[in-house]
Amino acid sequence: MPIRLDRHRIYVLPTRFGLMLSALLLVMLLGALNYNNNPALLLTCLLAAAAYQSVFAAFATLNRLEVTALRAEPGHAGGDLEFYIHFHIAARPRHSLRLRAGDAEIAFDLEADGCARLSIPALQRGWLRPGRLRLSSEYPFGLFEVWSWINPEFAALVYPRLEAAPPPLPRRGAQTQRETDRSGGDELAALRTYQTGDPPRNIAWKASARRDELLVKEFETPRGHEVVLDYAALRGLAHEDRLSRLAAWVCLAEFQCAPYALSLRETRIDAGLGAPHRHACLRALALAPVAAP
Repeated sequence: MPIRLDRHRIYVLPTRFGLMLSALLLVMLLGALNYNNNPALLLTCLLAAAAYQSVFAAFATLNRLEVTALRAEPGHAGGDLEFYIHFHIAARPRHSLRLRAGDAEIAFDLEADGCARLSIPALQRGWLRPGRLRLSSEYPFGLFEVWSWINPEFAALVYPRLEAAPPPLPRRGAQTQRETDRSGGDELAALRTYQTGDPPRNIAWKASARRDELLVKEFETPRGHEVVLDYAALRGLAHEDRLSRLAAWVCLAEFQCAPYALSLRETRIDAGLGAPHRHACLRALALAPVAAP
């Protein structure tokens, strides 16, 4: 960065509409010459001159255009990441621009320096690179397409996919658990359907006996109650499912203002709260090995 577009990086080819117009002008020219029709010949020449000038107008749409920056906010797998591509224009406004990365495409105009927002699907956690960007335009008449390739060295971080309906936050160790049970610090909030990985002690046996499915007690974790999000404690889940649950718990702990620590196989993040701490935990989950060792 920055990336400047010039005549060495810009390509121009006629569109399908431009080829059809060229064939039509050729027929008009032959007819005008055959019948010695000066008005028809003049019209043909005027249309051909306008089409010829549109080549330079199309080229000027991308010429001396600069890509000054590329940024993206982290997001979760399964959603879209918003990439912001910043442009600097040297002189005139630029119209009918199209930016494409894979199947993602956006149309926009630039009246002055600005940016275009391109949504790219985030299919899996880790680093997402947009790859080659194709910037094109058919301005002004759609007769010619002018385009250029942009190869930014940039990647955005994709957090793990969030579990759709995660269980409540885990409580602390056995000693703290007994103290909490005696003091009544955790209150029963609701009953929900059993999910793989729920501790058996939280199953509501009496309520489950009255229905055809297992129900689990969902407790409300008090604010300020420190929790440890431990990868090793989720033994009943697959590797990626563990990461998804931990990511959901990180967001849930932030929402409940409960300080939390994260424990992975080779990473330990002390208890904390706030946006920087949340990003550090989600980053560790996003960059965890693809398969558990």
